[in-house]
Amino acid sequence: MMSFVSLLLVGIMFPAIQAKQFTKCELSQVLKDMDGFGGIALPEWICTIFHTSGYDTQTIVSNNGSTEYGLFQINNKCWCRDNQILQSRNICDISCDKFLDDDLTDDMICAKKILDKEGIDYC
Repeated sequence: MMSFVSLLLVGIMFPAIQAKQFTKCELSQVLKDMDGFGGIALPEWICTIFHTSGYDTQTIVSNNGSTEYGLFQINNKCWCRDNQILQSRNICDISCDKFLDDDLTDDMICAKKILDKEGIDYC
């Protein structure tokens, strides 16, 4: 019984996914390498992310039979895999839940891939 309680406490103290609610200034620092990518200035990135996810990395939105994940609202139909759409093209070669943590490295790589293939109007 004591080991179960200890394990439960560890699970509560250290959740599996470390989500983050970014501030505008924090996000500007993290995304500075995205400035100008695809002709999109940093303020436009910040504004788009605010309107799609409210700067919250754990944002999940169901949309016409698919699901969008994280700050960039990356779709599971084409860009990532989850257990909902087994035939996902998974172009970014990543699990969708990776877009829900506080490490935006993989999010930015996939967002750049989406821009290269589809352009900003994809969303």
